[in-house]
Amino acid sequence: MRSEVWQRYGSIGGVGGGLRDRQVRDQWLADGVHEQFGVLANAWKETVRDAMADIAASMAVAKAEVRRTINRRTAEADERKQMYAALRADRWADDAFLARQMRKCWRRGKNRTHNQIIVRADKHHSIADARGRLWLAVPGLQRQQLVRIPLNTTVAPTGTLRLILRNGRVEVHYQIDAMTMRTSQRACGHGMLGVDKGYSEVLTDSDGNHHGAGLGQLLTFESDHRKDKNRRRDKLRSIAGSARRRGDHAKADRITRNNLGTAKRSLRRARWKAIVRTETFSAVHRVIDNAGTVVAEDLSKAFGSRKPLGKDINRRLAGWTKGITAEALKNVSERRGSALVHVNAAYTSQACHRCGSLGRRSGDRLHCAHCRVVWQADVNAAINILQRAGDPDIALYTPHQRVKQILQERADRPRVRLPTQDSSPAWPGGERIIRSAQP
Repeated sequence: MRSEVWQRYGSIGGVGGGLRDRQVRDQWLADGVHEQFGVLANAWKETVRDAMADIAASMAVAKAEVRRTINRRTAEADERKQMYAALRADRWADDAFLARQMRKCWRRGKNRTHNQIIVRADKHHSIADARGRLWLAVPGLQRQQLVRIPLNTTVAPTGTLRLILRNGRVEVHYQIDAMTMRTSQRACGHGMLGVDKGYSEVLTDSDGNHHGAGLGQLLTFESDHRKDKNRRRDKLRSIAGSARRRGDHAKADRITRNNLGTAKRSLRRARWKAIVRTETFSAVHRVIDNAGTVVAEDLSKAFGSRKPLGKDINRRLAGWTKGITAEALKNVSERRGSALVHVNAAYTSQACHRCGSLGRRSGDRLHCAHCRVVWQADVNAAINILQRAGDPDIALYTPHQRVKQILQERADRPRVRLPTQDSSPAWPGGERIIRSAQP
Protein backbone atom coordinates (compact mmCIF):
# COMPACT_ATOMS: atom_id res chain seq x y z
CA MET A 1 0.00 0.00 0.00
CA ARG A 2 2.87 2.37 0.78
CA SER A 3 4.37 1.63 -2.64
CA GLU A 4 1.06 2.47 -4.26
CA VAL A 5 0.87 5.81 -2.43
CA TRP A 6 4.43 6.74 -3.40
CA GLN A 7 3.84 5.74 -7.02
CA ARG A 8 0.66 7.79 -7.35
CA TYR A 9 1.37 10.84 -5.22
CA GLY A 10 5.12 11.06 -4.61
CA SER A 11 5.70 13.51 -7.45
CA ILE A 12 4.95 17.08 -8.53
CA GLY A 13 1.41 16.12 -9.49
CA GLY A 14 0.75 14.58 -6.08
CA VAL A 15 1.51 16.43 -2.87
CA GLY A 16 2.98 19.26 -4.91
CA GLY A 17 -0.51 19.91 -6.23
CA GLY A 18 -1.86 20.43 -2.72
CA LEU A 19 -3.30 16.92 -2.31
CA ARG A 20 -3.90 15.79 1.29
CA ASP A 21 -4.28 12.34 2.82
CA ARG A 22 -8.03 12.74 3.45
CA GLN A 23 -8.58 13.50 -0.24
CA VAL A 24 -6.61 10.39 -1.15
CA ARG A 25 -8.68 8.24 1.21
CA ASP A 26 -11.96 9.62 -0.18
CA GLN A 27 -10.78 9.01 -3.74
CA TRP A 28 -9.73 5.43 -2.95
CA LEU A 29 -13.11 4.78 -1.33
CA ALA A 30 -14.92 6.11 -4.39
CA ASP A 31 -12.77 4.17 -6.87
CA GLY A 32 -12.55 0.97 -4.81
CA VAL A 33 -8.73 0.98 -4.81
CA HIS A 34 -8.58 -0.10 -1.16
CA GLU A 35 -10.29 -3.44 -1.89
CA GLN A 36 -7.17 -4.92 -3.53
CA PHE A 37 -5.24 -4.81 -0.25
CA GLY A 38 -7.67 -6.90 1.79
CA VAL A 39 -7.22 -5.14 5.14
CA LEU A 40 -9.61 -3.36 7.47
CA ALA A 41 -10.52 0.26 6.87
CA ASN A 42 -8.67 1.67 9.88
CA ALA A 43 -5.46 -0.12 8.87
CA TRP A 44 -5.28 1.12 5.29
CA LYS A 45 -6.47 4.63 6.14
CA GLU A 46 -3.74 5.05 8.77
CA THR A 47 -1.17 3.64 6.36
CA VAL A 48 -2.20 6.16 3.69
CA ARG A 49 -1.96 8.99 6.22
CA ASP A 50 1.52 7.86 7.33
CA ALA A 51 2.81 7.43 3.77
CA MET A 52 1.50 10.86 2.75
CA ALA A 53 3.27 12.34 5.78
CA ASP A 54 6.52 10.72 4.62
CA ILE A 55 6.08 12.24 1.17
CA ALA A 56 5.44 15.67 2.70
CA ALA A 57 8.56 15.33 4.85
CA SER A 58 10.73 14.48 1.84
CA MET A 59 9.31 17.49 0.03
CA ALA A 60 10.08 19.74 3.03
CA VAL A 61 13.74 18.69 2.83
CA ALA A 62 13.78 19.63 -0.86
CA LYS A 63 12.17 23.00 -0.04
CA ALA A 64 14.97 23.80 2.41
CA GLU A 65 17.53 23.27 -0.35
CA VAL A 66 15.48 25.38 -2.79
CA ARG A 67 15.38 28.21 -0.24
CA ARG A 68 19.18 28.22 -0.22
CA THR A 69 19.13 28.40 -4.01
CA ILE A 70 16.73 31.36 -3.87
CA ASN A 71 19.10 33.22 -1.54
CA ARG A 72 21.99 32.63 -3.92
CA ARG A 73 19.93 33.66 -6.95
CA THR A 74 18.49 36.99 -5.87
CA ALA A 75 19.08 39.72 -3.32
CA GLU A 76 15.72 41.41 -3.84
CA ALA A 77 13.64 41.11 -0.68
CA ASP A 78 10.30 41.29 -2.50
CA GLU A 79 11.24 38.59 -4.99
CA ARG A 80 12.49 36.32 -2.21
CA LYS A 81 9.30 36.87 -0.24
CA GLN A 82 7.20 35.98 -3.28
CA MET A 83 9.13 32.78 -3.92
CA TYR A 84 9.02 31.79 -0.24
CA ALA A 85 5.23 32.26 -0.24
CA ALA A 86 4.88 30.07 -3.34
CA LEU A 87 6.95 27.32 -1.71
CA ARG A 88 5.01 27.52 1.52
CA ALA A 89 1.61 27.36 -0.25
CA ASP A 90 2.70 24.52 -2.59
CA ARG A 91 2.28 26.76 -5.63
CA TRP A 92 5.82 26.25 -6.84
CA ALA A 93 4.66 24.16 -9.83
CA ASP A 94 3.36 27.38 -11.46
CA ASP A 95 6.77 29.09 -11.34
CA ALA A 96 9.29 27.87 -13.92
CA PHE A 97 12.35 28.50 -11.75
CA LEU A 98 10.86 26.94 -8.61
CA ALA A 99 9.50 23.95 -10.51
CA ARG A 100 12.91 23.35 -12.10
CA GLN A 101 14.67 23.53 -8.73
CA MET A 102 12.10 21.27 -7.05
CA ARG A 103 12.48 18.69 -9.81
CA LYS A 104 16.21 18.82 -9.20
CA CYS A 105 16.04 18.53 -5.40
CA TRP A 106 12.94 16.37 -5.00
CA ARG A 107 12.77 13.20 -7.01
CA ARG A 108 10.13 10.52 -6.86
CA GLY A 109 10.87 8.30 -3.90
CA LYS A 110 10.51 4.56 -3.55
CA ASN A 111 8.99 2.66 -0.68
CA ARG A 112 11.36 0.33 1.17
CA THR A 113 9.10 -0.23 4.18
CA HIS A 114 7.36 -3.61 4.19
CA ASN A 115 7.31 -4.45 7.90
CA GLN A 116 5.26 -1.69 9.56
CA ILE A 117 1.64 -1.04 10.42
CA ILE A 118 0.00 1.95 12.10
CA VAL A 119 -2.59 1.42 14.85
CA ARG A 120 -4.86 4.30 15.84
CA ALA A 121 -5.08 5.30 19.50
CA ASP A 122 -8.66 4.07 19.92
CA LYS A 123 -7.99 0.69 18.27
CA HIS A 124 -5.65 -0.90 20.82
CA HIS A 125 -5.56 -1.58 24.54
CA SER A 126 -3.23 -3.17 27.10
CA ILE A 127 -4.08 -5.80 29.70
CA ALA A 128 -2.05 -7.60 32.39
CA ASP A 129 -2.28 -11.34 32.98
CA ALA A 130 -2.23 -13.20 36.32
CA ARG A 131 1.58 -13.13 36.42
CA GLY A 132 1.67 -9.37 35.91
CA ARG A 133 2.95 -9.54 32.32
CA LEU A 134 1.59 -6.81 30.05
CA TRP A 135 -0.07 -7.69 26.74
CA LEU A 136 -0.89 -5.36 23.86
CA ALA A 137 -4.06 -6.16 21.88
CA VAL A 138 -4.29 -4.78 18.31
CA PRO A 139 -6.76 -5.49 15.46
CA GLY A 140 -6.05 -8.44 13.18
CA LEU A 141 -7.10 -9.12 9.60
CA GLN A 142 -10.48 -10.49 10.69
CA ARG A 143 -13.16 -8.30 12.16
CA GLN A 144 -13.48 -8.37 15.96
CA GLN A 145 -10.41 -10.61 16.27
CA LEU A 146 -7.43 -9.15 18.12
CA VAL A 147 -3.76 -10.05 17.95
CA ARG A 148 -2.16 -10.11 21.42
CA ILE A 149 1.52 -9.19 21.76
CA PRO A 150 3.48 -9.78 25.01
CA LEU A 151 5.47 -6.72 26.10
CA ASN A 152 8.73 -6.67 28.04
CA THR A 153 7.74 -3.56 29.98
CA THR A 154 5.27 -2.57 32.67
CA VAL A 155 4.43 0.76 31.00
CA ALA A 156 1.45 0.57 28.65
CA PRO A 157 1.98 2.33 25.29
CA THR A 158 -0.42 5.16 24.53
CA GLY A 159 -1.53 7.14 21.49
CA THR A 160 -1.00 6.13 17.88
CA LEU A 161 1.34 3.13 17.62
CA ARG A 162 3.81 2.09 14.95
CA LEU A 163 4.40 -1.67 14.99
CA ILE A 164 7.61 -2.81 13.30
CA LEU A 165 8.30 -6.49 12.61
CA ARG A 166 12.06 -7.01 12.78
CA ASN A 167 13.98 -10.28 13.20
CA GLY A 168 11.01 -12.18 14.58
CA ARG A 169 10.21 -9.52 17.16
CA VAL A 170 7.65 -6.74 17.34
CA GLU A 171 8.87 -3.21 18.13
CA VAL A 172 6.20 -0.87 19.48
CA HIS A 173 6.94 2.79 18.76
CA TYR A 174 4.86 5.58 20.26
CA GLN A 175 5.22 9.23 21.25
CA ILE A 176 5.51 10.64 24.74
CA ASP A 177 5.35 14.17 26.05
CA ALA A 178 8.94 15.37 26.20
CA MET A 179 8.13 17.84 28.98
CA THR A 180 7.39 14.94 31.34
CA MET A 181 10.92 13.57 31.03
CA ARG A 182 13.32 14.13 33.90
CA THR A 183 15.90 15.79 31.67
CA SER A 184 13.29 18.38 30.64
CA GLN A 185 13.04 19.57 34.24
CA ARG A 186 16.71 20.63 34.30
CA ALA A 187 17.20 24.36 33.85
CA CYS A 188 19.54 25.62 31.16
CA GLY A 189 22.48 27.92 31.77
CA HIS A 190 22.61 31.67 31.29
CA GLY A 191 25.59 32.16 28.98
CA MET A 192 26.01 32.19 25.22
CA LEU A 193 28.19 29.49 23.66
CA GLY A 194 29.27 28.63 20.16
CA VAL A 195 29.68 24.91 19.39
CA ASP A 196 31.51 23.11 16.62
CA LYS A 197 30.68 19.57 15.50
CA GLY A 198 33.69 17.30 15.32
CA TYR A 199 34.60 13.70 14.57
CA SER A 200 36.70 12.77 17.60
CA GLU A 201 34.18 14.42 19.94
CA VAL A 202 30.52 15.37 19.64
CA LEU A 203 30.88 19.11 20.31
CA THR A 204 33.54 21.63 21.21
CA ASP A 205 32.36 24.90 22.73
CA SER A 206 33.84 28.38 22.51
CA ASP A 207 35.14 28.15 26.09
CA GLY A 208 37.51 25.38 25.04
CA ASN A 209 35.59 22.45 26.52
CA HIS A 210 35.18 19.17 24.65
CA HIS A 211 31.94 17.24 25.08
CA GLY A 212 31.42 13.60 24.10
CA ALA A 213 35.09 12.75 23.62
CA GLY A 214 34.31 9.05 23.06
CA LEU A 215 32.46 9.55 19.78
CA GLY A 216 35.49 9.24 17.51
CA GLN A 217 36.54 5.97 19.08
CA LEU A 218 33.00 4.58 18.69
CA LEU A 219 32.83 5.55 15.02
CA THR A 220 36.32 4.26 14.17
CA PHE A 221 35.90 0.92 15.95
CA GLU A 222 32.51 0.23 14.37
CA SER A 223 33.66 1.29 10.90
CA ASP A 224 36.73 -0.98 11.04
CA HIS A 225 34.61 -3.84 12.39
CA ARG A 226 32.15 -3.53 9.50
CA LYS A 227 35.00 -3.44 7.00
CA ASP A 228 36.45 -6.70 8.35
CA LYS A 229 33.04 -8.34 8.68
CA ASN A 230 31.93 -7.38 5.18
CA ARG A 231 35.20 -8.68 3.72
CA ARG A 232 34.60 -12.10 5.27
CA ARG A 233 30.93 -12.12 4.23
CA ASP A 234 31.95 -11.30 0.65
CA LYS A 235 34.32 -14.27 0.69
CA LEU A 236 31.57 -16.60 1.91
CA ARG A 237 29.16 -15.16 -0.64
CA SER A 238 31.71 -15.86 -3.37
CA ILE A 239 32.11 -19.47 -2.16
CA ALA A 240 28.34 -19.92 -2.16
CA GLY A 241 28.10 -18.49 -5.67
CA SER A 242 30.81 -20.82 -6.94
CA ALA A 243 29.07 -23.81 -5.36
CA ARG A 244 25.76 -22.86 -6.94
CA ARG A 245 27.34 -22.47 -10.39
CA ARG A 246 28.82 -25.98 -10.27
CA GLY A 247 25.50 -27.43 -9.15
CA ASP A 248 26.14 -27.89 -5.42
CA HIS A 249 22.97 -26.12 -4.32
CA ALA A 250 22.93 -27.81 -0.90
CA LYS A 251 26.25 -26.20 0.08
CA ALA A 252 25.21 -22.82 -1.30
CA ASP A 253 21.93 -22.90 0.61
CA ARG A 254 23.70 -24.02 3.79
CA ILE A 255 26.15 -21.09 3.61
CA THR A 256 23.36 -18.63 2.89
CA ARG A 257 21.21 -19.95 5.72
CA ASN A 258 23.89 -20.28 8.41
CA ASN A 259 26.54 -17.69 7.55
CA LEU A 260 24.93 -14.86 5.59
CA GLY A 261 22.01 -13.94 7.84
CA THR A 262 21.29 -10.39 8.97
CA ALA A 263 19.66 -10.88 12.40
CA LYS A 264 22.84 -10.56 14.50
CA ARG A 265 24.18 -7.77 12.30
CA SER A 266 20.96 -5.78 12.65
CA LEU A 267 20.91 -6.18 16.43
CA ARG A 268 24.54 -5.07 16.69
CA ARG A 269 23.89 -2.00 14.55
CA ALA A 270 20.82 -1.12 16.61
CA ARG A 271 22.85 -1.34 19.84
CA TRP A 272 25.63 0.76 18.31
CA LYS A 273 23.19 3.44 17.18
CA ALA A 274 21.69 3.54 20.67
CA ILE A 275 25.15 4.03 22.21
CA VAL A 276 25.97 6.84 19.75
CA ARG A 277 22.66 8.58 20.47
CA THR A 278 23.27 8.34 24.21
CA GLU A 279 26.76 9.80 23.85
CA THR A 280 25.48 12.59 21.61
CA PHE A 281 22.49 13.59 23.74
CA SER A 282 24.59 13.49 26.93
CA ALA A 283 27.13 15.83 25.34
CA VAL A 284 24.41 18.26 24.25
CA HIS A 285 22.91 18.26 27.76
CA ARG A 286 26.32 19.23 29.19
CA VAL A 287 26.47 22.15 26.77
CA ILE A 288 22.94 23.30 27.65
CA ASP A 289 23.88 23.19 31.36
CA ASN A 290 26.04 26.26 30.74
CA ALA A 291 24.26 27.98 27.86
CA GLY A 292 21.00 29.85 27.60
CA THR A 293 21.79 30.45 23.91
CA VAL A 294 23.62 27.96 21.74
CA VAL A 295 25.08 29.09 18.42
CA ALA A 296 25.71 26.21 16.02
CA GLU A 297 26.41 25.66 12.35
CA ASP A 298 23.62 24.60 10.04
CA LEU A 299 24.12 20.81 9.99
CA SER A 300 21.37 20.23 7.43
CA LYS A 301 23.69 21.36 4.64
CA ALA A 302 25.72 18.74 2.79
CA PHE A 303 29.48 19.20 3.22
CA GLY A 304 32.08 17.97 0.77
CA SER A 305 35.86 17.95 0.77
CA ARG A 306 37.95 18.95 -2.23
CA LYS A 307 40.97 17.20 -0.79
CA PRO A 308 41.30 13.54 -1.88
CA LEU A 309 41.15 11.31 1.17
CA GLY A 310 42.02 7.67 1.74
CA LYS A 311 39.48 4.85 1.64
CA ASP A 312 39.60 4.28 5.40
CA ILE A 313 39.07 7.98 6.15
CA ASN A 314 36.18 8.23 3.68
CA ARG A 315 34.58 5.14 5.18
CA ARG A 316 34.85 6.51 8.73
CA LEU A 317 33.60 9.95 7.76
CA ALA A 318 30.62 8.35 6.02
CA GLY A 319 29.40 7.35 9.48
CA TRP A 320 29.61 10.94 10.71
CA THR A 321 26.60 11.48 12.95
CA LYS A 322 25.82 15.11 12.23
CA GLY A 323 22.14 14.26 11.74
CA ILE A 324 21.91 12.87 15.27
CA THR A 325 23.75 15.92 16.62
CA ALA A 326 21.37 18.30 14.83
CA GLU A 327 18.40 16.38 16.25
CA ALA A 328 19.89 16.45 19.76
CA LEU A 329 20.58 20.19 19.65
CA LYS A 330 17.05 20.93 18.49
CA ASN A 331 15.23 18.60 20.88
CA VAL A 332 17.25 19.27 24.02
CA SER A 333 17.26 23.06 23.55
CA GLU A 334 13.47 23.06 23.09
CA ARG A 335 12.84 20.87 26.13
CA ARG A 336 15.11 22.80 28.46
CA GLY A 337 14.26 26.30 27.26
CA SER A 338 17.55 27.19 25.59
CA ALA A 339 17.63 29.22 22.36
CA LEU A 340 19.30 27.58 19.34
CA VAL A 341 20.73 29.92 16.69
CA HIS A 342 21.99 28.57 13.36
CA VAL A 343 24.73 30.42 11.49
CA ASN A 344 26.65 30.07 8.25
CA ALA A 345 29.52 27.64 8.79
CA ALA A 346 31.60 28.62 5.74
CA TYR A 347 35.32 28.95 6.60
CA THR A 348 34.72 28.86 10.39
CA SER A 349 37.29 26.08 10.68
CA GLN A 350 39.83 27.78 8.39
CA ALA A 351 39.79 31.40 9.55
CA CYS A 352 41.65 32.75 12.59
CA HIS A 353 39.13 34.10 15.07
CA ARG A 354 41.54 36.87 16.17
CA CYS A 355 42.47 38.49 12.87
CA GLY A 356 40.09 36.82 10.40
CA SER A 357 42.86 35.63 8.07
CA LEU A 358 42.56 32.24 6.43
CA GLY A 359 45.08 29.94 8.05
CA ARG A 360 46.46 26.50 7.30
CA ARG A 361 44.66 23.55 8.86
CA SER A 362 46.78 20.57 9.89
CA GLY A 363 44.96 17.91 11.84
CA ASP A 364 43.53 19.47 14.99
CA ARG A 365 45.64 22.62 14.67
CA LEU A 366 45.17 25.84 12.75
CA HIS A 367 48.31 27.81 11.84
CA CYS A 368 47.73 31.55 11.43
CA ALA A 369 50.62 33.17 9.56
CA HIS A 370 49.45 36.70 10.38
CA CYS A 371 49.04 36.28 14.17
CA ARG A 372 51.89 33.75 14.34
CA VAL A 373 49.73 31.56 16.60
CA VAL A 374 48.80 27.90 16.43
CA TRP A 375 45.20 27.46 17.60
CA GLN A 376 43.31 24.34 18.56
CA ALA A 377 41.21 24.00 15.40
CA ASP A 378 37.88 22.98 16.97
CA VAL A 379 38.03 25.68 19.65
CA ASN A 380 38.91 28.28 17.03
CA ALA A 381 35.95 27.13 14.90
CA ALA A 382 33.58 27.33 17.90
CA ILE A 383 34.68 30.92 18.59
CA ASN A 384 34.16 31.83 14.93
CA ILE A 385 30.67 30.32 15.08
CA LEU A 386 29.87 32.36 18.18
CA GLN A 387 31.11 35.57 16.50
CA ARG A 388 29.17 34.71 13.33
CA ALA A 389 25.86 35.04 15.26
CA GLY A 390 26.07 38.83 15.28
CA ASP A 391 27.76 39.27 11.91
CA PRO A 392 25.83 41.86 9.83
CA ASP A 393 27.43 40.82 6.52
CA ILE A 394 27.32 37.01 6.64
CA ALA A 395 23.81 35.60 6.77
CA LEU A 396 22.80 31.96 7.11
CA TYR A 397 22.54 31.36 3.35
CA THR A 398 25.33 33.63 2.13
CA PRO A 399 27.28 31.72 -0.57
CA HIS A 400 30.67 30.47 0.56
CA GLN A 401 32.41 32.40 -2.24
CA ARG A 402 31.00 35.66 -0.85
CA VAL A 403 31.94 34.63 2.70
CA LYS A 404 35.54 34.09 1.64
CA GLN A 405 35.60 37.47 -0.08
CA ILE A 406 34.26 39.22 3.05
CA LEU A 407 36.83 37.52 5.29
CA GLN A 408 39.71 38.46 2.98
CA GLU A 409 38.55 42.07 2.80
CA ARG A 410 38.36 42.30 6.59
CA ALA A 411 41.79 40.74 7.02
CA ASP A 412 43.35 43.14 4.49
CA ARG A 413 42.02 46.36 6.08
CA PRO A 414 44.55 46.66 8.93
CA ARG A 415 47.43 45.88 6.58
CA VAL A 416 46.42 48.59 4.10
CA ARG A 417 46.69 51.27 6.80
CA LEU A 418 50.36 50.47 7.52
CA PRO A 419 52.77 53.35 6.52
CA THR A 420 55.12 51.04 4.63
CA GLN A 421 55.21 47.41 3.80
CA ASP A 422 58.27 46.86 6.08
CA SER A 423 56.98 48.86 9.03
CA SER A 424 56.21 45.74 11.11
CA PRO A 425 58.76 45.01 13.84
CA ALA A 426 61.60 42.71 12.89
CA TRP A 427 61.62 39.15 14.16
CA PRO A 428 64.22 38.47 16.87
CA GLY A 429 67.28 36.85 15.32
CA GLY A 430 65.63 37.04 11.90
CA GLU A 431 63.45 34.03 12.70
CA ARG A 432 59.68 33.80 13.13
CA ILE A 433 58.34 32.83 16.57
CA ILE A 434 55.42 30.44 16.65
CA ARG A 435 53.36 30.53 19.84
CA SER A 436 50.86 27.84 20.72
CA ALA A 437 47.81 29.24 22.42
CA GLN A 438 44.39 28.04 23.42
CA PRO A 439 41.70 30.49 24.55
